Amino acid sequence: MTTHASFDAGKAPADGQLRDALDAGDDLNRSFTLAREAGMLVTLDGRIVREKYQSVAGSPNAFRRVAQALRNASLQASAR
Repeated sequence: MTTHASFDAGKAPADGQLRDALDAGDDLNRSFTLAREAGMLVTLDGRIVREKYQSVAGSPNAFRRVAQALRNASLQASAR
């Protein structure tokens, strides 16, 4: 079971939450972590040998929060 702080339903993730998500692993896992934190459902549909097949579902508002988190991360990275 994975534990993580959840994002406020009406706001983009806070810097600390984004940092936690970005520290969660490789790029794909970070993307899934951001989606989960934004309130989206990430499911494992199947696994064949090493390949995982996953789905992401959620509301348009949850997707907007993910997009905002990615924009914020991009801006922070370019400011460094």
